[in-house]
Amino acid sequence: MFILLAPFLGYAQSVRNLPEVEKDMIAKGLTDVQKADPTIRVELKYATDDNFMKKKVYQELQRAYLQKETVQKLVAAHQFLKEKHPGYRFLIYDAARPNSVQYHLWNRLDEMGIAKEDKTKYVADPKIGSNHNFGCAVDLTVVDDHGKPLDMGTPFDFFGPLAYPRAEQEMLKKGKLTQKQVDNREILRSAMKKAGFIVNTTEWWHFDSMSKAQARARYGMIR
Repeated sequence: MFILLAPFLGYAQSVRNLPEVEKDMIAKGLTDVQKADPTIRVELKYATDDNFMKKKVYQELQRAYLQKETVQKLVAAHQFLKEKHPGYRFLIYDAARPNSVQYHLWNRLDEMGIAKEDKTKYVADPKIGSNHNFGCAVDLTVVDDHGKPLDMGTPFDFFGPLAYPRAEQEMLKKGKLTQKQVDNREILRSAMKKAGFIVNTTEWWHFDSMSKAQARARYGMIR
């Protein structure tokens, strides 16, 4: 009997030791990405001050969580990447995001002087929610075999057309993006699209596993 209970007791102990925000995500059925694929790298930008807010907003969250079916797609995309580009790996910048953090991001735009009517160009209205708030979106890049992120032409969370996939050809013609930078973005996009992710037209790093309407219908918002 003890042998049968030991793994469960070990798992229960590990869950008890997690921060409350992670316990809440697990309770809602979300999955730790690195439990599904340990070769995916994680560096949550909002757990550092290396983000557009210039401050740490994830006080406890350090690991990337997503809905189970989103994780399955991500693992498949990572496999596609590794098959075509051995040595390359995904690096996750953001995954499931509590809606309370969405409010922090939204309010930060006011501090940055962004006009009210333009705010949704940068951050989803927290009253409606982003797919991050349902655990159905992931922000990521690709790193090489030395762990260095590929040059995508802009950093993560860059605001403006230079980050827009839909504007890449225009930026290329104007000399603001190089062909290599566009090719690097396509390495990421092709793997994600092959696994069924939806490309965001204004953020090269953002991918949705389903529409917001589908996410809302299937899952509750992460508070």
